[in-house]
Amino acid sequence: MDNSSSYIAPQSFAEQEPGFLPVLKNRNFLTLWSGQVFSQLADKVYLVLMIAIISSRFQASDQSISGWVSAIMMAFTIPAVLFGSVAGVFVDRWSKKTVLVSTNILRGILVLSIPVLLWITQDWKAIAGLPVGFGILLLLSFLISTLTQFFAPAEQAAIPLVVEEKHLLSANSLYTTTMMALVIVGFAVGEPLLAFADTITNQIGVGVGIGKELVVGGSYAIAGILLLLLKTGEKEPKPEQEQNHVFEDLRDGFRYLGENKRIRNALIQLVILFSIFAALAVLAVRMAEIIPGLKSSQFGFLLAAGGVGVAAGATLLGQYGQSFSHVRLSLYGSTGMAICLITLSIFTKELWIILTALTLLGVFSSLVSIPMQTTIQQETPPQMRGKVFGLQNNVVNIALSLPLALAGVAETMIGLQAVFSILAAIAIAGGILTWYICRTEAENLPHLDR
Repeated sequence: MDNSSSYIAPQSFAEQEPGFLPVLKNRNFLTLWSGQVFSQLADKVYLVLMIAIISSRFQASDQSISGWVSAIMMAFTIPAVLFGSVAGVFVDRWSKKTVLVSTNILRGILVLSIPVLLWITQDWKAIAGLPVGFGILLLLSFLISTLTQFFAPAEQAAIPLVVEEKHLLSANSLYTTTMMALVIVGFAVGEPLLAFADTITNQIGVGVGIGKELVVGGSYAIAGILLLLLKTGEKEPKPEQEQNHVFEDLRDGFRYLGENKRIRNALIQLVILFSIFAALAVLAVRMAEIIPGLKSSQFGFLLAAGGVGVAAGATLLGQYGQSFSHVRLSLYGSTGMAICLITLSIFTKELWIILTALTLLGVFSSLVSIPMQTTIQQETPPQMRGKVFGLQNNVVNIALSLPLALAGVAETMIGLQAVFSILAAIAIAGGILTWYICRTEAENLPHLDR
């Protein structure tokens, strides 16, 4: 396939309207965004809910909670690896609105069923040493994560359906800002929010200790109800498209990525970015341990600084990013990330320098993630978006697993400074590679300098 033949020339910078106001005036985008707020909030607080249930029902007083939580995380990770790509194929065949509504409603029902299922099985004997109630939590987590694999590509594919191309950068910036804000809010206030919900339900006699599930399950349900108002303007899928074999569609997705260098390079950049942040999540524990005045359990304080930076960078990008090409933003972001990572490798015990570097790391990372995500949305034809975004979620989730497994081992073997230096080299290499390849194409097709 000739890339140039499928390429849609972008809006000129002069035609693009800066800032968030144009997308905030878009009723369909507001509906989609509102659904995201409740859905993301439920996603972020779900782990807090699991920890609360485990600590109150299954964890012994002299036992660490880590093993229980790791099992829940594994139940979440497996569907992402198994179904991420296949889910995208089905998203292309189905109505995006139907997928968005049904996945949220079903996730809400699953969460709301937790108190009933735990009550029914509370006196059942353990199977192979595993409490039946905890097995139910593992199964529900697996099912909820499976539904999320369908929701994620449908959400990404729906954005270009309701937002004009010239406003995609602002829309993605607003999405990223919201996501990072909810990460911070979810982990910061998740525990007191769930405790407060339990207190309220206990006082009004709705049920003892079910407020937590009502908050999380209710948030999913509200997201689904809000998304009923969404109008995507989708056309009904053609009958012959429904007859295509799933694996043929999957091969089409891989083939399309192989033939479109810009989308493939944008995906590589996203994989590198998320891999760095996955490694950072592990290294933050060690950083908190060696920083004077902090404990290893306070690593979330460091990660929150990065989240604030991502939200700030996304806000700035949404307001002023339309004046720059996507490739330049990615190169600037990769370079800035490399500088921040090198700073972290030099100053390992100075708290305020580390917080500043992590905040700036978040700012620069938004210069990579948002333009690259926008590039994928702009250059992927509607009939391929589910496949491409499904593959994106699949590849990113697989890529996240390796740094999570290796970062701690690498830090033990070669030290914190060396690991940060390696991450810096990876960041700048990804930016230069993308810039070089796109620059080479731009010499042949001048309008591709994006």
